[in-house]
Amino acid sequence: MTHTIWPGDPHPLGATWDGEGTNFAIFSENASAVYLCLFSDDGEETQIKLPELSDCVWHGYLPDIQPGQKYAYRVVGDYDPEEGHRFNSNKLLLDPYARAIAGDVQHGAAIFGYPLEEVMEEDRDLDFSELDSKPLIPSCIVVDPTFDWEGDRHPKTPWHKTIIYEAHVKGLTQLHPEIPENDKGTYAGLGHPAAIAYLKSLGITAIELLPVHHFNAVPGHLVSVGLRNYWGYDSLGYFAPYSGYSAAGSHGEQVREFKEMVKALHREGIEVILDVVYNHSGEGNHFGPTVAFRGIDNEAYYRLVEDLPRYYMDFTGCGNSLNVCHPQVLKLIMDSLRYWVEDMHVDGFRFDLASALGRERYEVNSLSAFFDIIHQDPVLSTTKLIAEPWDIGEGGYQVGNFPLLWSEWNGKYRDSMRDFWREAHCRLGEFAFRLTGSSDLYESNGKRPHTSVNFITCHDGFTLRDLVSYNEKHNEANGEGNRDGESYNRSWNCGSEGQTNDPVVLEIRARQQRNFIATLLLSQGVPMLLGGDEFGRTQKGNNNTYCQDNELAWLDWQLEPHQKDFLIFVRRMVALRQAHPVFQRRDWFRGREIHGSGVDDISWFNTDGSTVSNEDWQEAEAKAIGVFFNGEEISSPDRKGRRVIDDSFLIFFNAQGHSETFVIPNFLANRDWQLVLDTKTQEGFVDPPTAVMGDAVVVGGRSLIVLMSAFE
Repeated sequence: MTHTIWPGDPHPLGATWDGEGTNFAIFSENASAVYLCLFSDDGEETQIKLPELSDCVWHGYLPDIQPGQKYAYRVVGDYDPEEGHRFNSNKLLLDPYARAIAGDVQHGAAIFGYPLEEVMEEDRDLDFSELDSKPLIPSCIVVDPTFDWEGDRHPKTPWHKTIIYEAHVKGLTQLHPEIPENDKGTYAGLGHPAAIAYLKSLGITAIELLPVHHFNAVPGHLVSVGLRNYWGYDSLGYFAPYSGYSAAGSHGEQVREFKEMVKALHREGIEVILDVVYNHSGEGNHFGPTVAFRGIDNEAYYRLVEDLPRYYMDFTGCGNSLNVCHPQVLKLIMDSLRYWVEDMHVDGFRFDLASALGRERYEVNSLSAFFDIIHQDPVLSTTKLIAEPWDIGEGGYQVGNFPLLWSEWNGKYRDSMRDFWREAHCRLGEFAFRLTGSSDLYESNGKRPHTSVNFITCHDGFTLRDLVSYNEKHNEANGEGNRDGESYNRSWNCGSEGQTNDPVVLEIRARQQRNFIATLLLSQGVPMLLGGDEFGRTQKGNNNTYCQDNELAWLDWQLEPHQKDFLIFVRRMVALRQAHPVFQRRDWFRGREIHGSGVDDISWFNTDGSTVSNEDWQEAEAKAIGVFFNGEEISSPDRKGRRVIDDSFLIFFNAQGHSETFVIPNFLANRDWQLVLDTKTQEGFVDPPTAVMGDAVVVGGRSLIVLMSAFE
């Protein structure tokens, strides 16, 4: 087929339909020619050389190209890996700015830039492959961007009132009995009234989705063992929602379906946060496939070893690192982020291995161009920004060091709380800092408690139920000889490894789960729940289900009686937090009175009612401590400037195996205290709350209790 092509414009990048025709623009600094490849419904390929080059952007306008058109690129240039160039026009390439991609890259010899021989030589990537990858590469799709948002607005839930639920688009609804069969495991399934009603009943305010950017779903090392990429941390298209999660189809319909999901969630006040992976791509190291960035301009898109550009800098453990030092790569990231906010209406982002984005050269720099641009951007600076504050490179652990506007996954919170409740080494001072928002990490930098995103578990590692059921990982199903996944999990199996019928062990496990959830939701900062933890799901000890796109990782909604009980407990814990501003403070505790109640806003106690001393804070073996949260001494006003007054709470933590008697401090003994929560009991909550008689209470082994004094 013959097509008319005009010069077109270098911006915007990608395929842009203007209502009449489509402009195509792609960046390549080192290419000698770029061919746009158009595909008919029967797969016939038409190659059109882009006629214009403006500031390293190749572009052209086709007046007859409409939404739904399938396309890709072939890029011509030098194939010289030792100089950092890996152009190969035999390889069909995905548009980095494609708004939709129709299906998965298939594994096969043709997707590699070099010959994939049976006997693999160390220098094999230096040779040139003449195999055409077209049969294995999906098409990009020209999309119609118009959509009726019906007045949709971002919920803009204040950070201090935010409760995050981390979930996988497919895993959340694939087995849900109330989701229509065609919608299971899709954006439509997540936007279905049954799914949203469940999230509302749980009380969460935001859902954080594992990667939805189009990714490499069938990498070679998994194909050989009959598995596939489930988590999606191998992005190939930073503007395209993954087509495998679409019920409507993969030829552009996934964009509209994603928008419908967001609109439905927003309608019920639930924010959408995306887990994004801009630190590396799904093309791997120098032995990886050539499906996008590598073939478009390897030297521009990737961090190459300075004196050996054949190889990649790898701060991620995934074979490569995107070159955020390059202006065009930085532009790609920013354009992608703004697109998801402005066009797709998402509310924020969690940045995978965010330390890698701050590496100007080799060291992590919180003042790098990436963070500077985010800070001044009028769109992105108003969204929720969450860093996974580490990578695998030297100096990559940066918890507490990200700049203003950023919240962080607080790995120190996770580790401290796990150690405290399993009776491992954990200083009381460490426990106290984590419970109160980690002021030691964030306050001196002018940040607030919401900077700390607190979590006990996340997608990467044990589920909550497995955390209290296994001492060791059991990843045999991953086909890597149980070598993959974290080996040091700070877990405790409560006396028996894995599944058991021992009622004593099962009771301790149930109690420990209540302890973790209660601690999480009583802590200052932003709590994050792992999807399925609220009813105690198991992955049978597998702490790395990145390749388990099956029942092992999907949420099983057929709940046993004890799971239903735990779900009720979690819902009530969320409701308790949401009902009391004292657990959702916007500012730090000050350790003094503020409004004249005569009592400090927070006080810490030993079991005998005495104030915790400086020496006590260094104690690593003490596992019993009490804390008073004064609801009459909340420093920050509400949105209308009014004083916030709440009930007051005494919380007694006892991580020891035996019960402990706590004496209520003298200056609090004259209050009317009600016992509202006791994790020693199966229900957790005390219905109705019972009055505390006397000046002492007994806290069972490995449990916590909450006393409430109502404000009058």
